[in-house]
Amino acid sequence: MCGIYGTTLNYNQKVFDEKLKRINFRGPDFTGIQSYPSNNGKVTFGHNRLAILDLDARSNQPFSYNDSVHIVFNGEIYNYKDIKESLFNKGYKFKTTSDTEVICAAYLEYGENCIEHFNGMFAFVIYDFSKQLLFGARDRLGQKPFYYYHSGADFEFASQISAIKTGNNSLSISNKAISNYMTWGYIPDPESIFLEVKKLPPGHFFIYDLHSGAFKEKKYWDIDYQGHEHFSGTFEDAQEKLEILLTDAVKKRMIADVPLGIFLSGGIDSSLVAALANKNNSSRVKTFSVKFNTKSVDESRYAQEVAHHLGTDHHTIECNYEEGLDIIKNFSHFYDEPFSDSSAIPSMLLAKHTRKHVTVALSGDAGDESFLGYHRYNWMTIAEKFYRIPSIIRPIFSGTLSALPSYKANVVADVLKSNSLNQAYIKMMLGGTNGEWYHRPEHDIIEPYRDYLFHNNKNIYERISDFDLKTYLNGDINTKVDRATMAYSLEARSPFLDYRVVEFGRSLPTEYKFHKKNQKRILKEILYKHVPKELFNRPKAGFTMPLNEWFRSELKEYVMDELSTSGLKEIPGIHVEKVQNIIQQHMNKKINGSYTIWKLLVLKQYLNSIKI
Repeated sequence: MCGIYGTTLNYNQKVFDEKLKRINFRGPDFTGIQSYPSNNGKVTFGHNRLAILDLDARSNQPFSYNDSVHIVFNGEIYNYKDIKESLFNKGYKFKTTSDTEVICAAYLEYGENCIEHFNGMFAFVIYDFSKQLLFGARDRLGQKPFYYYHSGADFEFASQISAIKTGNNSLSISNKAISNYMTWGYIPDPESIFLEVKKLPPGHFFIYDLHSGAFKEKKYWDIDYQGHEHFSGTFEDAQEKLEILLTDAVKKRMIADVPLGIFLSGGIDSSLVAALANKNNSSRVKTFSVKFNTKSVDESRYAQEVAHHLGTDHHTIECNYEEGLDIIKNFSHFYDEPFSDSSAIPSMLLAKHTRKHVTVALSGDAGDESFLGYHRYNWMTIAEKFYRIPSIIRPIFSGTLSALPSYKANVVADVLKSNSLNQAYIKMMLGGTNGEWYHRPEHDIIEPYRDYLFHNNKNIYERISDFDLKTYLNGDINTKVDRATMAYSLEARSPFLDYRVVEFGRSLPTEYKFHKKNQKRILKEILYKHVPKELFNRPKAGFTMPLNEWFRSELKEYVMDELSTSGLKEIPGIHVEKVQNIIQQHMNKKINGSYTIWKLLVLKQYLNSIKI
């Protein structure tokens, strides 16, 4: 896990140093900068290393193989040993025990098709001196970030946008990105906060020709959203195969030359990862959870119960308000694009304290997307029933729900005004009525992902699951986890993000995953082989912070100062008076406006942090 950087621009050494320093939290073990000649000038690579495999200096980056292939690489190739053995049998020689060297050899052997051999999370760029090109790729599911700037002969890339921004005065804020952020709570691919900077989408590679300045992007993998693959076995057969796949995914992600642990929330997904890891490990695995003083958001006791049953070496991290406040006020330094998922704060606290014990942590991320675990999937069963009612009668039910003093009822009421179940899901996912305070975007907010939802090859539950995998997982979950862990130089690995697990999940019949309100059915049945079912007889809860209360007490002054009338006027596209009304109603305990307040605080902080 690292921070990567590269460019064809001719910055001086001081600027290169500043760029790498800006993101050195991603890799504090070694910083390397190397320039290579090209026919049109030079290519410069930079790298901040977090040493996980082959801790020796021989594996520091930028890394060169056979003096013709140069690379900067962020991530892990979990099956690198198998690839290495195959390449060794073909005559390739290796001087390290790292996966970085294997990528280089695989590129020489397979060309651009090398990425089809990789099972991992990765973003890398190779400079092929003989062909005078840059070849780069991002992993299938978007676990590792990749930003790039391209203008003719000028090309620049990095793990985080702040490295590109440093020393580059040609960037301008994108109003489209801000309106997308207001809608999604993050900025979806391929856009970024800057007009001139793009994100390489997951499952894509690129080739940049140093002769012509031409940039070609190509998709090499996607989920089976058309529903071509169907698992035909029994539910029991599916359980057996999935457990084998997950066990192997966990085993591969436990390979490290540094201490390793597991994030344990006490929920289905993290508990299953912990159970499989503990089962296949000779020593007690370390597990970590976070505890809040506010009982309504504290689930640490559930994690403790699971840990006790499994016999793990468990650590409970108590959330300290002062620490939380410090993170909030420095949020944009690590999340260097606007990002409003407030669970990023406890995620950062968990990462901060976990790093004191281990360098790698396994997580349960992506179980909900692949195996239909979110509350909103259950809500869709209600919506589906309502949409069987003739459209002429539906407004009556919508009006009745609108009159109820319930936020959820009001969201559902707004959802029912949609023309289709697809549109209803988008409204439900994005918060229903929470948009009157900003000017809605004129562009199609889901345009890059429309194909995954608006078709009839699958039922509504499979389509929204696909849609979530391409949007929410990539834009929200992966971004949150990457930045939260990298802020404290901790590597996070999720077995559920193994593409084999995702592909298998897409092939399963819906009832194997979601049956009679039993969500993640197949995962539960596997888990109950290892942990008593009774430990999970409770509602699903999210990983959140008590911002609702904090904004009325300890953080009230901060909110009122940042979101004053003058402060709000600095935020483009919002209705100042309507926002002020939301803030006032929240402070008077008439509504819970914490989601809106946090979204605006994050954006305001980010705009304050940049100078263009």
